[in-house]
Amino acid sequence: MMIAVAIPLITNDAIVFGVLMVVLAGVFYTSSLNHWFFKRLYSVLPPLLLCYFIPGLLNSIGVIDGKNSALYGVSSNYLLPACLVLFTLSLNLPELWKLRKHAGIMFATTVVSVMFGGALAVYVVGLFAPEVVGGTGPNEVWRGLATLAGSWIGGGANQAALYRIFEPSPELFSATIAVDVFIAYGYMALLLFGAGKAERMNRFFRADNRAVEELTKRMEVYQSTNTRTLQIKDLMIMLGLAFGTTAIAHFFGSSIAKWINAHAPYLDKFSLTSDFFWIILIVTVLGILLSATKARQFEGAGASKIGTVFLYVLIASIGMQMNIFSIFDNPGLFLVGIIWMLFHVVFLAIVGWLIRAPFFFFAVSSMSNIGGVASASATAAAFHPSLVSVGVILSICAYAVGTYAGYLCGILMQLVSP
Repeated sequence: MMIAVAIPLITNDAIVFGVLMVVLAGVFYTSSLNHWFFKRLYSVLPPLLLCYFIPGLLNSIGVIDGKNSALYGVSSNYLLPACLVLFTLSLNLPELWKLRKHAGIMFATTVVSVMFGGALAVYVVGLFAPEVVGGTGPNEVWRGLATLAGSWIGGGANQAALYRIFEPSPELFSATIAVDVFIAYGYMALLLFGAGKAERMNRFFRADNRAVEELTKRMEVYQSTNTRTLQIKDLMIMLGLAFGTTAIAHFFGSSIAKWINAHAPYLDKFSLTSDFFWIILIVTVLGILLSATKARQFEGAGASKIGTVFLYVLIASIGMQMNIFSIFDNPGLFLVGIIWMLFHVVFLAIVGWLIRAPFFFFAVSSMSNIGGVASASATAAAFHPSLVSVGVILSICAYAVGTYAGYLCGILMQLVSP
């Protein structure tokens, strides 16, 4: 139940933006402390959840007015495409090719299992509880679950892109955020536990761990030769690349969407008349192309970190539109999420056993999709600190394909919805 407030306490977007930034600063500062209270708090509530939850709480109790604020429009139109450019900019295609035997197959399996697992979960739950996965208009459950597919195949930026493309209601999105965070982070905890028993897990997969040991040595060399101190020149060039590419995408994306709307309006049911779909498609493709140039070197100066700042501003602006009390409106969505995740894990485990992949590739390939850069990096670090780069590389690949695969997953869920 939402607390009704006639007039929000704060309506000035300049003040609201300041509040959001203070919230983000507070979350990141306290999550870095060694104090027992905050360590225990963040072991239960991940920082990402609070970046959604606190702005949502402020909106729900009437402190701010997310519905009538322009902040979400600004951040989704400008910061989201820019952060996707900065994430894909550092895609290391040569190193990715070296990982094709185990990590590549496991990564592709993760994408496929999540994409089809979502449709399977909706279909299964729809057989005995159609009201859980039904709905009409913006409350059609598949719309919210499509954003979850973006998160579980790519990350927060892909989820935000699909939120903009499929436009679920804020209440439905709030419920899917809860499913996302609790199931994904619960799964991550199991993977971290498994990392501590990697030898036993490798015996299950019948795997030879020498490939991981060789990879560890290569990553140590790569890290030591590519990191550099950020200079103002680097920062301005990175911002120029990010927002320049965003401008190109807006120019062509809007034109393509208008042409399709005029000549093939029936494609609207696939969201192809959405200019934002084309904007995200264009910036991702251009970001991948840039990664094949010297622009990739800007990752050593912190390109993905700047992209992460943009992403968290976007997350807070999405959170401020949510009614957090709607989490309890459809608890059956957690069953959908559990079935979805179980299909992913079982399918990935079968493929890993067949190709004898070390457990490291199972864990990091899976978490690079399900959890994104931060979670994949933390999972990789649980095996060896120098392997963090592998988590980053695979996560960037997930960002590159997450919107498209999540979009297809959303269409499949739409087709099987009751």
